[in-house]
Amino acid sequence: MRAGSPASAKEKARPNGAALRVLPPLLYGNGHPYAIPFSGSGTEASIGSLTRDDLVAFHRQWVRPDNATLIVVGDTTLEEVVPLLEKHFGDWKAAAPAVPAAALPEVKRPAKPTVYLVDQPGAVQATILAAGQLVPSTRDPGAIRFDFANSVLGGEFTARLNMNLREDKHWAYGAYSSAPGAIGQRPWISFAPVQIDKTAESLKEVDREVREYATGKAPPTAGELAKIQATEIRSLPGAYETARAVMGTIGGIVRYDRPDDYVFRRKAEIEALTVDQVKQAAATLDPDRLVWVVVGDLKQVEAPVRALNLGEVHVVDADGKPVATKK
Repeated sequence: MRAGSPASAKEKARPNGAALRVLPPLLYGNGHPYAIPFSGSGTEASIGSLTRDDLVAFHRQWVRPDNATLIVVGDTTLEEVVPLLEKHFGDWKAAAPAVPAAALPEVKRPAKPTVYLVDQPGAVQATILAAGQLVPSTRDPGAIRFDFANSVLGGEFTARLNMNLREDKHWAYGAYSSAPGAIGQRPWISFAPVQIDKTAESLKEVDREVREYATGKAPPTAGELAKIQATEIRSLPGAYETARAVMGTIGGIVRYDRPDDYVFRRKAEIEALTVDQVKQAAATLDPDRLVWVVVGDLKQVEAPVRALNLGEVHVVDADGKPVATKK
């Protein structure tokens, strides 16, 4: 009998790990290729059932030249590197029939907001994933504008969420939001570990911040936009100082089918951004269709969270499975 995944067991024992495991299936739906733990650690059942033959078959099926793009970064030339590549990879052949690309079906947002509670008895803080919501792909033409809209709301230390919950209220060590890159729909996630006795108040504040921003009641300001533009542009000279950084950028160009001069195009788009464009991108978020995940000691947080009426409340375990609650 094989052991399960130590990584997944540890994640489920920690508020932030548990939240990031529960959220993907709630956003994408079971069966979607992205409906897996964001950490990539898998499930205890899937890891525990793996055999050597499974790994060999996976390598044969997926690590193959017809699925690969080789990126070489360093003090070299094509004349120097091509003979070496031919020597080491020239006879590399695909060992199995080509596998079709995974289907990434379009997922509709839920019709109404929903709150999921995960119990961690004795927890001294509650982790709020204050909103998962799906947004367009990294390949979307408006991706840079949305990234800027997110930066204003929660993508920077001086963004609204952190300045509210950390700097003003002192309820959280940090409160941020992000939209990790993806070929399919991206997950937009607002994340805030807060002190347990301020869980409901923090949820209310995050809901207000998102709602007022997305609906245009509190739109981005010229000052906010200019500050982020300056940060982005001034950081470019130092952004490609290492081979790893250059390789990562080229990898993104390959992965997302970007033009070779993407870095320059991105810089030009950032410089030309207007407040109105960022305001329109902020409207991508729909505060009435958020998926909320709260991990904490439910004896302390469940009643006040329910009283907020943010949406229908469900209690689930660290695997996202429903938990029967006492009436």
